[in-house]
Amino acid sequence: MAGSQDMFDAIVMAARFHGEGYQEGYEEGSSLGMIEGRQYGMLHGAKIGSEIGRYQGFAFAWRCLLHGWATEKDSKEMKVLELLIGMIQKFPYDDPTYDKLHEDLDRIRGKFKQLYSLLNIQPDFKISAEGSRLSS
Repeated sequence: MAGSQDMFDAIVMAARFHGEGYQEGYEEGSSLGMIEGRQYGMLHGAKIGSEIGRYQGFAFAWRCLLHGWATEKDSKEMKVLELLIGMIQKFPYDDPTYDKLHEDLDRIRGKFKQLYSLLNIQPDFKISAEGSRLSS
């Protein structure tokens, strides 16, 4: 009888330890997942913020330049420039749950490319999923 009791205790204890181990593993994994997710979000958020900042700086600089000597023929460039600035200003920087973030970012990238074309600038720039890179 004592042998069967020991076997029964071993089964009960194994089930208990399995449950405790699972719970500890789940809690540890959740904690590490939160840390890793936060780091990933901060890294990619910073990349998007930096990209948007470059577009905004470019747009503000060209708005100042075009206001100084814009002609009637430059009106299309000014319209596209103001559209780009408006899109950037409406971009939801503080809403990480915004579901159209990537769509809006792609629209801003497209408007940026259009402005480059209208201004007849020939930069060496790449726009990809990682962001844009401007080089001279």
